[in-house]
Amino acid sequence: MLRPFFAERPSRTAMDYLVNALRQNPELAVFLALAVGFGIGQVKIAGFSLGTVVGSLFAGVLIGQLDIKISPLVKTVFFDLFLFTTGYKVGPQFFRGLKRDAFSQMALTLVLCTTCLIIAFVAAKIFGYDIGTAAGLLAGAFTESTVIGTAGDAINRLAITAEAKTVLQNNIPVAYAVTYLVGTTAVVWFLPKVGPKLMGVNLKDEARKMQAQVSGRPEAQPGIISPSRSFDVRAYRVMNEQLVNKTIATLEAMPQEARVFIQRIRREGAIIEPEPGTAIRHGDVIAVMARAEVLVERSSVIGPEVDDKQLLDFPLQVLDVVLTNRCLTGQPLAELVKSEPWRSQFRGVFLRKLTRAGEEIPVTASTQLDRGDVLSLVGAKRDVNRAVSVIGYADWPSSATDMIFVGTGIFIGGLIGLLSVTIAGLPITLTASGGALIMGLVFGWLRSVFPAFGRIPEAAMWVFDTVGLSVFIGVVGLTAGPSFISGLQKSGISLVFVGLVAAILPHFVAILFGRYVLKMNPVILLGACCGAGTMTAALRAVQDEADSKLPALGYTVPYAVGNILLTAWGPVIVVLLSVGK
Repeated sequence: MLRPFFAERPSRTAMDYLVNALRQNPELAVFLALAVGFGIGQVKIAGFSLGTVVGSLFAGVLIGQLDIKISPLVKTVFFDLFLFTTGYKVGPQFFRGLKRDAFSQMALTLVLCTTCLIIAFVAAKIFGYDIGTAAGLLAGAFTESTVIGTAGDAINRLAITAEAKTVLQNNIPVAYAVTYLVGTTAVVWFLPKVGPKLMGVNLKDEARKMQAQVSGRPEAQPGIISPSRSFDVRAYRVMNEQLVNKTIATLEAMPQEARVFIQRIRREGAIIEPEPGTAIRHGDVIAVMARAEVLVERSSVIGPEVDDKQLLDFPLQVLDVVLTNRCLTGQPLAELVKSEPWRSQFRGVFLRKLTRAGEEIPVTASTQLDRGDVLSLVGAKRDVNRAVSVIGYADWPSSATDMIFVGTGIFIGGLIGLLSVTIAGLPITLTASGGALIMGLVFGWLRSVFPAFGRIPEAAMWVFDTVGLSVFIGVVGLTAGPSFISGLQKSGISLVFVGLVAAILPHFVAILFGRYVLKMNPVILLGACCGAGTMTAALRAVQDEADSKLPALGYTVPYAVGNILLTAWGPVIVVLLSVGK
């Protein structure tokens, strides 16, 4: 079929064919923008990469030079999926931030995000930026891509001509592209390198001090106990007379700093499934479960190691569990493994990893649990099942997404978002997309309370989140492509300078406010700045500088609240700059 096709069109070149194919089938342009964008986003130069979102924007702009028409509905659908998923991920932490003990982190986030809005507004007034350019500055300098969507919706509601709306909306990605590069680079450098100097501290030293406080081990090395450290089960013959005739409960209570459990016993050739009251006899072979380093250090106390494969062959389970039990919320981990009734409930179970709002949280003695946390447990199957019944809901691996939950949430959120309030003669509304974000928060919180429904697996969440935003941004680039170059020339070099100042100044203010007014710990403060600015890349840089994961303890609540505030600033900046025009 290909030969006759080209034979009938001898003058048609391969490039002509490609251009016409993309114009007549714009969905192909969207997928091409995704492929090229993800490729661009993965390229690293000196350890820095643009990321898939900016990569998709550049790819869209490049392909958009072919003047390809894309239905606005495409980007709206994917943007709604992205916003709902964002709310779903951070919902439990957003409502957690409303509690009194999170006041300092909430206050810091409010100061930083409000400063962002003020700087964008003032810069627009000083340099005469139009509404679209100002919204793009706000989105790019503070790396909040959702502003592109919410500001664009707000512009679409202005009482201006369709041509004027198109110009303003196309100016958003131009300013975003310029200021995102400057803003990301500046903040990733500023927070770990300049932030500690503003507070007069050494970040590594502060992390060591905090580690000593939270772990109870002043001699600990820099960093924290890694949740990925292996657990092991080994068999030993009991030869130490001091252990003979003692019950398992007594022996397991003996180590003061390490948790050690006796899972099985071989006695006179038979395998026994022991109870806490079972007494150990001389010559018993016991299967001991503990961290690998504990077994290496203390195994000689028991007796010689025995190669008993049958004794060690029992079901060991690794399972993620969603915390829903109110009684465990706010409890430090050390309390849960040392005091009754929790100690007996969690017997034989180890915590491999703790995840909160998609971010891995350091596992220390004083780490407190929050509702919605995902605890990755390891232990004998019977012990893990017992712990699950206390903690909450087992998050069994599954590829199924509760689309009734997702569809209903976006629908209800959209209806709520369409409600409007008139201010200064302008209708202010969340828009359907903003409503999807709000309902995502509510539904994410509901999932943490009633986890029997509303499951969105990690793989599906990645598609809704990463691909959803990338498609939206890619379509924005395709639409703005023809006018992108002229818009960049019009905005001028001032955007680079303004983007640099706009990215750094809010964090400068937040650090001083957090340190000298709120009296926050420097490690937590810098983590909170990363969260409030919704910049995960900066968190990684701060953790590397501190040689510790502890900054993540200040990240999750500000990240949840910052996402909402910065997204809401999109319509706000449009209204502020529209007044009087």
